[in-house]
Amino acid sequence: MRIREWGAFVLLGTIWGSSFLWIKIAVGEIGPATLAAIRLLFGLIGLLVVARLTRQNFGNVRLHLPAYLFMGFFNTALPFILISWAETRIDSALAAILNATVPLFAIVIAHYWLSDERITFTRVLGLIAGFVGVVVLVSREFGPQGVHGSIWGQVAMLAASACYAVSATYSRRYLRGHPPLVQATMIVLIADAIVWGVVPVMDRPFVLPHSGLTWFALAWLGLLGSCAAYLLYFYLLNVWGATRSSLVTYVFPVIGLLLGIIFLNEPVDWRLIVGSALIVGGIVVVNMRTSAASRVGGRTQRPQEI
Repeated sequence: MRIREWGAFVLLGTIWGSSFLWIKIAVGEIGPATLAAIRLLFGLIGLLVVARLTRQNFGNVRLHLPAYLFMGFFNTALPFILISWAETRIDSALAAILNATVPLFAIVIAHYWLSDERITFTRVLGLIAGFVGVVVLVSREFGPQGVHGSIWGQVAMLAASACYAVSATYSRRYLRGHPPLVQATMIVLIADAIVWGVVPVMDRPFVLPHSGLTWFALAWLGLLGSCAAYLLYFYLLNVWGATRSSLVTYVFPVIGLLLGIIFLNEPVDWRLIVGSALIVGGIVVVNMRTSAASRVGGRTQRPQEI
């Protein structure tokens, strides 16, 4: 199971880490809400096909409809629009880096909302190490005038990160144990309905893509970034919890920079090596089992597998 979980983590980080590049390509031709709506439509089609092939039972979803409505809005509709809009103003690499703040939001929210995800000394150390690694990677994006890009685009990315942290904690509390396929399908269905309602207001005039590359980007974002990735994410959320699962966002800057090296022949420097090592080390530390009681904020935490 541990190998399976780590495999899901690495695959999820790779898929979502590459998504910022494809979003940047797509918003060059269509509006941010249109991008999110078509992306989610591709994702929904993929999830429905998987549900049909596996004969997934959706019998009790009505009992949890309020929770799915919350998740559809805060976990998907709102952050998808925010990220797409942000990438009309900032670079995809900076968007990926700012999205890596999710674990910092998640560890605080989960501490007060979930009884089994308290802040521990090892978690804090791991999060700090990972965040320092992100900062080291960010330094590659600094120029004489600082980080390039609109301040509002950066604020939108941070707001999207906060949405992900809130919804991950909410899902862990109210939807824990639900099949990942049910969670993913219901959330994407609700989110897509919400986003299509926003398209006529936000994207004027409404424009469908004409470029084959844009359609490929949307298919990639939908079938991999929204269908396959959501199945992996809700699987990890069920077995790992909100804080540990959110660490996947620390992988995004590494993936983005590696893609630049592989496909754009960008140079490798010490910041890439040191930053990546700190991020990987932070993830490992947060996923370590506590072997003794930890005292944080004057309270003793009982040993448990986190």
